[in-house]
Amino acid sequence: MNRRLVTILLAAFVVAALCSVLVYRLVGMRIAAAKPQPATRVVAAAADIKIGQVLSAPDLTTVQIQGTVPKTAILDAKNAIGRGVISPIFAGEPILDNRLAPLGSGGGLAATIPAGMRACAVRVNEVVGVAGFVLPGMRVDVLIAGTAPGASTNEGSKVRTLLQNIRVLSAGAQIQKDAEGKPVQAQVVNLLVTPDQAEVLSLAGGDQTRIQLVLRNPLDTEITKTAGSAMSHLFADSNAPPVVRSDRPRVARPKPAPPAAAAKPLSPGFYLVEVLNGSKRSEAKFAAEESK
Repeated sequence: MNRRLVTILLAAFVVAALCSVLVYRLVGMRIAAAKPQPATRVVAAAADIKIGQVLSAPDLTTVQIQGTVPKTAILDAKNAIGRGVISPIFAGEPILDNRLAPLGSGGGLAATIPAGMRACAVRVNEVVGVAGFVLPGMRVDVLIAGTAPGASTNEGSKVRTLLQNIRVLSAGAQIQKDAEGKPVQAQVVNLLVTPDQAEVLSLAGGDQTRIQLVLRNPLDTEITKTAGSAMSHLFADSNAPPVVRSDRPRVARPKPAPPAAAAKPLSPGFYLVEVLNGSKRSEAKFAAEESK
């Protein structure tokens, strides 16, 4: 048989084998995808559930999930009833274990506080609260304005950044009473802080100071060092030349001595020369030949 014909037949056989393997794999993948995957029933929300709400039986339902089930999904409603919600859950959404407070911790705002942290309430108004746009989950900086104890009255009030990158737990209105006992609606923002930061906020909320919240990008976690500003700095003349202060004592420069008087002719053959030696003053006579 011709060797060239044998080579062509072998090459065609190899190409056909590779095409057969490729078609087999593609058909197998289609058949595997067409097979029905096992469905699992998990516990889901029957309606929208807000933060702090304690789950009960009417709040729960079940839905089927095809394929892989999340590891923290709750399969039995008994494991969800009586637990507080720490993040909003929408209707039909599967309930995950890490979105519920531990059993026995109850509901409300306390269930959303992580271990080691504190919720500190700060009373603000609509303007101080960034015109009402402070919502739960946002990040803010806390500014304090007022007159520091023992500060000079010439500088006026000061403002400085007290805390940075603080998470907002809740924001809303509460009914408080004024000095006469009448109910007054006040804006209150609960901030998630450490115990040390809670002490600082407690001192900042006095009668002589006021607090302002400044929104920040939640992705911006950098802490910026600021020197603070005073009222006198706002009215300072930016075009004024800088004042250079020196602790060195000023030394009076000695005044230059007046130039020596020119020689005056005294008589033919003699000259009178006035000599200045510091503060002393004298005159000398020279003959004409000596003066030359």
